[in-house]
Amino acid sequence: MTPSASDVLGNSPCFTLGDWNNKASVRNKKDNCLLPPKQELEFELESKYWFPPTFMPYLQHPLITGTDKKVKQKLTANHLIHFLDYTTVLEHKIVNRSVETIIHGELSGDIPEEMKSAALQLYTDEGYHALFSYEMAKQVAEYYDIPHRHLKPLRITLLFDFIDRTDAEYKPLAWFLIGFVSETIIAKELLNITCHTIISSVYQVLRQHLEDEARHSRFFADGFYYFWRSLEIDRQLLAAKLLKDIVLIFSEVDHPWLRESLCSTGFSAFQADTIIRPLLNKSAAAQRMRISAAPTFIAMKRAGVFDNKRNKLHFKEAGLIDD
Repeated sequence: MTPSASDVLGNSPCFTLGDWNNKASVRNKKDNCLLPPKQELEFELESKYWFPPTFMPYLQHPLITGTDKKVKQKLTANHLIHFLDYTTVLEHKIVNRSVETIIHGELSGDIPEEMKSAALQLYTDEGYHALFSYEMAKQVAEYYDIPHRHLKPLRITLLFDFIDRTDAEYKPLAWFLIGFVSETIIAKELLNITCHTIISSVYQVLRQHLEDEARHSRFFADGFYYFWRSLEIDRQLLAAKLLKDIVLIFSEVDHPWLRESLCSTGFSAFQADTIIRPLLNKSAAAQRMRISAAPTFIAMKRAGVFDNKRNKLHFKEAGLIDD
């Protein structure tokens, strides 16, 4: 029997986005995605970057550390544009598709009305995130005269391939699990960046996005708990395997794009491949995910995913968790 929300989470305030009408960026932080005037922007660029270098580990490669600052600056601009382009597609085609499974009853079992209402609010948030990501990426691309951004983000391609391989019966579940993983992987370190580190308007966009995502993460963690506890054992076994595969997709480095980015700043193809190679190490990728997906694993543990040894084994063999 499918449990009710009260059965699953007791009397805790679940399935809401809190004071959404007053706190959501789409409601109270409009028009913050414009770059400053050119003279002001160039002054900022003397001491700031387009994207936090700490989230670009390849900048520490010996072939890059000794290069001119303008090269590093262009690489951070490339990374920001790619991140924002990826975000635009992710929010529209991935996360909101996941949310639709809640809103339109595609998942098995009863869905509380408050969960549907919060899901519609989240859907609205993601549309706005896509908008300001698109607008900011366009401005940065225009600043550097980058006319075409033709490479589809690798992670997007891998996620759609994953859905295509999933049996039709389980696609709604797979979509929901993708949303759960995407929205609970939060780069907490980004909350520590300041306007002294990166361009002020970029900081504002990243900050307001992360403030929304913190609420989305709680919603998906609670939603996952609810749905997991309603699944039969065989569906839980399948869901655990799907979750492991999804987490690994999120650990992938977008090496085709990164190769192009490096070559656009003067590195040879050989040099670019040399810089990228250490990032492709599978054990290193798993270690990165152990850190960035820590909130995801906490939510899974809370729901009881790892109580089953077979479920736990999937993640242990992939190097994502310990015993």
